[in-house]
Amino acid sequence: MQRDERQPLTLTWARPLGAVLTAVYLAVVCWLTLRPMSATWMAAGSFTPLHTIRADLALGPAAALRNIGGGLSLLAPLGVLLPLAGGRLDVPPAVSFARTVFTGLMLSFGIEAVRTWMAGQVLDVDALLLNTAGVALAHLLVVPAARAALRRRGHRRHERRPDREPQSRTPAMSGLSATR
Repeated sequence: MQRDERQPLTLTWARPLGAVLTAVYLAVVCWLTLRPMSATWMAAGSFTPLHTIRADLALGPAAALRNIGGGLSLLAPLGVLLPLAGGRLDVPPAVSFARTVFTGLMLSFGIEAVRTWMAGQVLDVDALLLNTAGVALAHLLVVPAARAALRRRGHRRHERRPDREPQSRTPAMSGLSATR
């Protein structure tokens, strides 16, 4: 079967499923991260890259794993959900990666910006770095392999099927006779 090269390879079920799962996940993330916190003391916001990560590492391995792992895993599912919401299988890997990481960065920045309006929440540039790194890692670990597997299995929305080949529009084929 020949595929029309102008039509992208897409999954018909992926776009609505990906959009719904992404919206639900972002709602949960916003609910978890944008609640006011009551604290008697809070650290100042950090605009110095890797400052908070170094401080977490100084607390010991358990605290560092909890804090850094939490930052990496907060938005990591978006590395898979955003390409799923796109639903395309034929996107170049570099374009998909750049688009997903940029979107993850902007969502992380939006969440961090809104957090500054909440009581007890401060902006931390390391949270942006960790959230974006989590999106990038999840994308690199899952999406290329999943797209390759789906392409091998033949999930194509716009592939022409033999029973739906377009009819030729020549007069002989359309029922008009050449003799009158």
